[in-house]
Amino acid sequence: MLQAGIVGLPNVGKSTLFNAVVANAQAQAANFPFCTIEPNVGMVSVPDTRLDVLAKISGSEQILPARVEFVDIAGLVKGASKGEGLGNQFLANIREVDAIIHVVRCFDNDDITHVHGSVDPLRDIDIISLELILADLSQVEKRIERVRKDAKTNKDAKPELEALEQIMPLLEDGKPAREAKLDDEQRAGIKHLGLLSAKPVIYAANVSEADINTGNDWTKKVADHAAKEGNDLVIISAQIEAELIELPEEDRAEFLESLGIKESGLQNLIRHTYDLLGLQTYFTTGPKETRAWTITKGMKAPQAAAVIHTDFEKGFIRAETVAYQDLVDNGNMAAAKAKGKVRSEGKEYVVQEGDVLHFLFNV
Repeated sequence: MLQAGIVGLPNVGKSTLFNAVVANAQAQAANFPFCTIEPNVGMVSVPDTRLDVLAKISGSEQILPARVEFVDIAGLVKGASKGEGLGNQFLANIREVDAIIHVVRCFDNDDITHVHGSVDPLRDIDIISLELILADLSQVEKRIERVRKDAKTNKDAKPELEALEQIMPLLEDGKPAREAKLDDEQRAGIKHLGLLSAKPVIYAANVSEADINTGNDWTKKVADHAAKEGNDLVIISAQIEAELIELPEEDRAEFLESLGIKESGLQNLIRHTYDLLGLQTYFTTGPKETRAWTITKGMKAPQAAAVIHTDFEKGFIRAETVAYQDLVDNGNMAAAKAKGKVRSEGKEYVVQEGDVLHFLFNV
C-alpha cells in the first residue's frame, strides 16, 4: 500500500488538509504549534470512476478501490533534527513512507498565526528541508563507520558503503540524499535506513479559495523551486477540501464545478503522487468483486500477479488481458473475446495502465 507522510511547519494547514482528505480522521486542527502530537494515520480510497463501470459490466457484489495511507506528522520547527519541538520523535514517523507531501502556506490570514511571523513559503521549505537533511546526516555519520568495517570482510556491505560515501558529502553540503547518483544495487543497500531527504517530495501549496485556479505569487515561487529540484507541485486549498467533505457525495461535483475545478484536492494529490512514484493501476473484475491494484510501471505480469498473492507469481501460467476501454466498448468480456480484444499473455508481458487481468496459475 502506498504511504505518504504530510509534513510542514506548524499552522500551514496540514491537519486541516488531513482531516479533509481523510473523512473519518480526527486530527486536531488548532491554531497553535504541536497540536498534533501523535502521528495521525488515515486510509483513503483512490477515486477511480472506472471501477463503477467495470462493476456494472461484471455485476460485481462489491467494489474494492486501491488505498493510500496518509500520515500526518506534527508541525516541525527549526532544530527538529536536534529534538526541538519533539522533532526527533516526529521525524522517525516518516522514515517508512514512500513519499513526502510538504504542505507550505501560500495564503494570508491574520487570524492564523505563522510561527515565523510572516508568510514566506521558500523560507519555510528551506527550514523543513534542512531539518530532514540534518536528521539524515546524523544517521549516516553513525552508520558509515560500521559499514566501512563490515565491508572489509563482507562483500555484501559494499553497495551500502558506496551509497553512503556518495550521500555523506551531499548532506554535509546541505543537499538532499536524493541528489546522489545511485544504481539499483546501491539504492537497495540503503533502503533500510529510510533516509528522509532521499524520498520524493510533492509540495502542496495551500491557498485561499480565491487563488485555487490561478495560484498567486507565492505558488509561482514554489513551482520554480520544485522544478529546480525535480519535484512536483500541487495547488490545493485545505479550506475548500474542508467544505467539500461536509457535502453529500452527490453534491460535490457541482460544488467543484462552481469553483471551476475539475477534481478535488485529494484526487489531484493522489494522481501527482502516483506519477511521481511511477505507479499505475490494473483491475480484476468478476461477479464477486471489482478491484483496483497498484503496481510500479514496467512490472511484468508475474510481478503484478504477486501483488494479489505471492503464489500467483510462483505458479504463474499466463494472464488473460483486455484493455479497459476495449472491454467497455464491447460491453462485456464475451463480446470482447469474440472481437479478439482479449489476449493471452505470458511471463514477459509488461502490464499497461488500466489493463483488466485474469491470472491463471498452478497451486
